[in-house]
Amino acid sequence: MTSSTGTSSTGTSSTGTSTAGDVRLDIEGHVAVITLNRAAKLNAVTPAMTETLAGYVATVNDRRDLRAVVLTGTGRAFCAGSDIAGLDDYDSPWQFGNRPDYCDAVRGLRKPAIAAINGYAFGGGLELALGCDIRLAATTASFAAPEIKLGWIGGGGQSVLLAHNVGPSNAALMLLTGDPVDAATALRWGLVTEVVAPDALLPRARELAGIVASRAPIAAETAKLNLRAAFEMPLERAIDYERRLQTICFATADAAEGRAAFAEHREPAFQGR
Repeated sequence: MTSSTGTSSTGTSSTGTSTAGDVRLDIEGHVAVITLNRAAKLNAVTPAMTETLAGYVATVNDRRDLRAVVLTGTGRAFCAGSDIAGLDDYDSPWQFGNRPDYCDAVRGLRKPAIAAINGYAFGGGLELALGCDIRLAATTASFAAPEIKLGWIGGGGQSVLLAHNVGPSNAALMLLTGDPVDAATALRWGLVTEVVAPDALLPRARELAGIVASRAPIAAETAKLNLRAAFEMPLERAIDYERRLQTICFATADAAEGRAAFAEHREPAFQGR
């Protein structure tokens, strides 16, 4: 790995790039941009890429100066899923089922994550996108769960995340046919939030990440936790959990700063404390 970026764990920001194999991490102020960089293979993920991606996630989680993440790909694809050529390398189905998973790594991000989907988001690539909190798509993007065409199904949360995001009938259509849907359909179904021109995708994702990064970082992380709880808990329990998270946020220095800034008619300076 080559690196020109600092490893600050304070509230200060830095700029730089780290590259290992086919995954790149760019630090731009308080925003981390993780790029799958294997365009010749449609950014299909190898075990080595999974290891690198998991390492970058750990770095982002550990650094207090990083407050938002953009995940994207190079070339014609966001990610075409796992590299199928390597799937026969596992000694047994048990070993395959217990392999480190890149979708698990992305869902492990504690910071708000924005998927900038530039092209094909197929199979595990669709699951990567679904693991992010906000999804933006280029007009060239398309989405598919094609595993059924090869004799299996997705294993990185595909069914449950699709059902939550596009509804059971649309999820069933994708899962049972394996056929792709275009960006306009994805927007209509609620799979993505915005569709923009290809050359506007990354600037828009960075802009949105910058807005998120300007908010109170502890509140942003707890809001992400709270959104996940909304899918996992019964109503009253979820509301109680939300209230407890609110109490934690209210006790932070950032909340005091927010109240002071409001009273003084100025922009708050959040420090993640």
